[in-house]
Amino acid sequence: MTRLVRGADGRMWTVHSRIEWRNPEESDDFEHDVSGGVLPGIMMAGMLVVMVVVLIAWTPEQVVVPAWLILALIFLFAFFPVRWALRRPHTLVAESKATADELPPERWIGSVRGPLAVRQEASRVARTIEMHSLPDVEGPLQPVD
Repeated sequence: MTRLVRGADGRMWTVHSRIEWRNPEESDDFEHDVSGGVLPGIMMAGMLVVMVVVLIAWTPEQVVVPAWLILALIFLFAFFPVRWALRRPHTLVAESKATADELPPERWIGSVRGPLAVRQEASRVARTIEMHSLPDVEGPLQPVD
């Protein structure tokens, strides 16, 4: 998502976002960011597949499994991957180029979680730039040198 916005001072700003597939490293979250990578997740998914195959292979022919139970299990197993995908952090960037009026270029960067929150925050940043020529300091965006 990319938006072009004209600030109140005449500068053109570009507001865009990109999804981050890895959590950004923050000094506040250092103690909690001690994961073993993707290998434990792959191992658990593999063990789950093996257990499901064994369960299906050992089920007697007389057992009738209702369709609602299969759908409930699919929703249960899909919940966490879908939640993970929807909670990915997005990097929101607002940047301007230098103008002939000697206004310097600026770059503001922040992080927002979730696609709906990113869309709302990008709209709010665009409105703030149109009104005040800069993103709101109170929001997630912070100036970068």
